Parts: sequence; C-alpha cells; structure tokens
Amino acid sequence: MNDAPLLTVERLAYHYPGSDDPVFAGLDFSVADGEFVAIVGGSGVGKSTLLRNIAGLIPPSSGNIELSPALNRGSRDRGFVFQDTRLLPWRRIDANIEYGLAGLKLSRSERRARVDEVLQLTAMSAYRDRWPHSISGGQAQRIGLARALAVHPRLLLMDEPFSAVDALTRRRLQDELIAIWRRLGMAVLFVTHDIDEALYLADRIQVMRGSPAAIVRDERIDLPRPRERGDHTFVALNHKIADSL
Repeated sequence: MNDAPLLTVERLAYHYPGSDDPVFAGLDFSVADGEFVAIVGGSGVGKSTLLRNIAGLIPPSSGNIELSPALNRGSRDRGFVFQDTRLLPWRRIDANIEYGLAGLKLSRSERRARVDEVLQLTAMSAYRDRWPHSISGGQAQRIGLARALAVHPRLLLMDEPFSAVDALTRRRLQDELIAIWRRLGMAVLFVTHDIDEALYLADRIQVMRGSPAAIVRDERIDLPRPRERGDHTFVALNHKIADSL
C-alpha cells in the first residue's frame, strides 16, 4: 500500500429528497491505494447512502468526491458489493458475473477469462452453471463479490455484505475477503454496524455518529493479521470504538 490518496471525500453532505435536514454533513476523509477502511455507525447515520454517493449511484447534495481513474482498459475505478447480492434470477451464475462486464469493451474470450478468474478466486467454479435460487446465502455473497472483482476495480465498495448470513459463514467470508484483498491489492471501503467485524478486517475505522452525522473518530488498527478476537488489545479497541458511537 502507498500513501497517495485513491479516494478523497471533502465537505460531503446529503439530504434525502423532501427533507431540509441533512442525514450527514461536512464529511472529510480519504482512502489510500490498497488500504482497507471500514465505516461503522448506528442505523440511520447514512453509511449506505455515503457508499452510494461514492459509487455514483446517487449524487451528494454538496461537497466533492475524487477517485483516481482505472489504470487499464477493461477495468473500472470502482466495484460494488450489495448487502442483498442483487443476482439476476433469470441468469446462471457465470452469466450474472459476465453481466457486470457489460460496457468494458472486452472480447468474448476476455469476458470468459474474467469469469473463470473470479470464480476460481472465490472458490465458486463448481457452481458456474447453477441458478441463483439453488445456492446458499453465503455462496450468493461470494458470487456478488466475484461480480464486483471481475471489473478489476481500484476501489471495492462493500455495503454490509455479510450481515444476512449466519455467524459461522460470516467469519469464513471475512477470512476469504482478507485473503482476496491481500492477493489483489485493491482498496476496500467497507460499511458495517458490527465493530468486531470492522476491527477484524480493516486497517482503519471511521466512526459516524450524530444528526446530521459526522465522522467522530478515525482509528488506525495496527494489529497483526490474522487477528485474534480475544486478544486484550482487540477487546480494548472494541470498547473504545463502542464508546464513540
């Protein structure tokens, strides 16, 4: 990881349509190339809305978002993993992943190679011909991640992607995500309400709180990986961040 900002957010604010009061305002932070940053906060502080602002899905009310462009042909500057996976039920798994490559001007053979690459990376190659309804929640999340990775993003945006699966699957997916992140080296901006999850995954945690919400803590996590959730420093950081919420 280098220290050059990949993403810069300045004075960002957002009002829901019809509301005079911003859900968040004055947000300032950056994400370095290759950095894993988690955003934590209670319900209603606008974590998911912030991620959608950065993804370009909804425009902010004011402020600036600067993201370095993709480096190569056939890549995007950002990929998005949704909480509900949003797999298309009428497409098989491999076709769901390939659908995310639309508009990248890749040849058919290049698209198929991308699909093969990310299915192998997420250990889902054996499921390529399945329909979405025939796989588990954890497998669906792996496919959602594979679809986002297929565009070779510089920044991976993840909106509480593991919140709908059981605790054991969630921990397994966290480990798999860390392995993929370390292998590929892209930056990750990960939204979660789970402090334990943020501490286990991230290099840095941003805490959002208030009305309008603001970033009230920026905590660098210098614990070695793999992290031990029962370690006294891990537990102390958990309490410290919880006290900020």
